[in-house]
Amino acid sequence: MGEKVYVGVDLGGTTIKVGLCDINGKLLHTYEGPTGTEHGADVVLENIAQYVRKLVSDTSYDWEQVAGIGAGIAGFMDIPEGFIKLSPNLGWRNVPVKKILEQKLGKTVKIDNDANVAALGEAWSGAGAGIPNVVCYTLGTGVGGGIIIRGKIFQGFNGMAGELGHMILVPDLEAIQCGCGMKGCLETVSSATGIIRMGKEAVERGECTSLALVENIMAKDVFDAAKSGDEVAHRIINRAALYLGKSMAMVSVVLNPQRYIIGGGVSKAGDILFDAIRHHFHECAQQAASEGVDIVPATLGNDAGVVGAAGLNLHS
Repeated sequence: MGEKVYVGVDLGGTTIKVGLCDINGKLLHTYEGPTGTEHGADVVLENIAQYVRKLVSDTSYDWEQVAGIGAGIAGFMDIPEGFIKLSPNLGWRNVPVKKILEQKLGKTVKIDNDANVAALGEAWSGAGAGIPNVVCYTLGTGVGGGIIIRGKIFQGFNGMAGELGHMILVPDLEAIQCGCGMKGCLETVSSATGIIRMGKEAVERGECTSLALVENIMAKDVFDAAKSGDEVAHRIINRAALYLGKSMAMVSVVLNPQRYIIGGGVSKAGDILFDAIRHHFHECAQQAASEGVDIVPATLGNDAGVVGAAGLNLHS
C-alpha cells in the first residue's frame, strides 16, 4: 500500500466540503456538494459517504490508502462516542454519526466541534505549523475558539474547553445578553454581530458618524469608516479589540500559548484590528506570560475545517 492519506469533512448547514490531506496536512484535493439538511440525518450522512468516495476516486489514491476520516460539526456532542446530542444548524438530535459513517465507509471516523477542527487545521499546517501550543479565535457571526496543546485539541472533561466567545468580560453596566443566555460574553462585542450592533446603536444615539449614511450596516462598513478616520467607528473597533486582548491576557496566565491565531470574516480587517488587539493584549497581560507571544491572522481560510477534520485521526 502506498502513502497514507486522510479525509476531512466540513459539515455545514447548506454545503458539505470534503478534503484529502497527506500526513503533513497538505490539502491534496477537495470536493463539495449540498448538505440536504431538509431531508434528515440519514440523507445527509449518505451524502457525506458519497462525497468522500467521490473525492478519493477523483485522485490517483486508492481507497485502501485512506487511513481515517474526520468530521467537523457545529453542535453539542459526545466526542469519544462520535454522537451528536444537538446540532441546531442541522436540526439533529441524538445522531450516532461515527457509528453510521463507519458502517457506510468501513474506515475509522472521528468527530469534533467545527471550531476545534478549524483550530487544529491552522495548528497542523496553517499559521501555527511547527508550534505545539496555540489558541485560535474565529471571529464571525459569533466568536469561536479552539485550544491546541502539544499539537492536540484540548477539549476539557466534557468538550466545553475553547468556548472563548463565552468568557464573561464586559462590565455589568455595559453588558448585554448573549445568545447563550449569559450577559457580558466576549461574543457580544467582538463578533461581527457585536460590531454591527454597536454601529447601529451609535447611529440611533445620533452620534456624528459616517455610518449614519449606510442603509444596512455591516461589520466591513464599520472597519472601512474607521480606516477613513471616523472617530465613532474607530472607538467601536477599539472596544472589540480591547476585550479580545483582555481575553488573551486571561488565557495566557492559564495556558501560556506561544501564539494566538485569529480567523473568520472579521479577521480580514487587517492591521487596524490586529494592531489594536496586540496593544491591549500586551497592556493587560502579565509580562512573563506575554513575552515572546505573537498574534497572527489565520492562513488556511475556508480550508481550515477540512484540513483540521482530516487531522483528527493523527492529532486527537
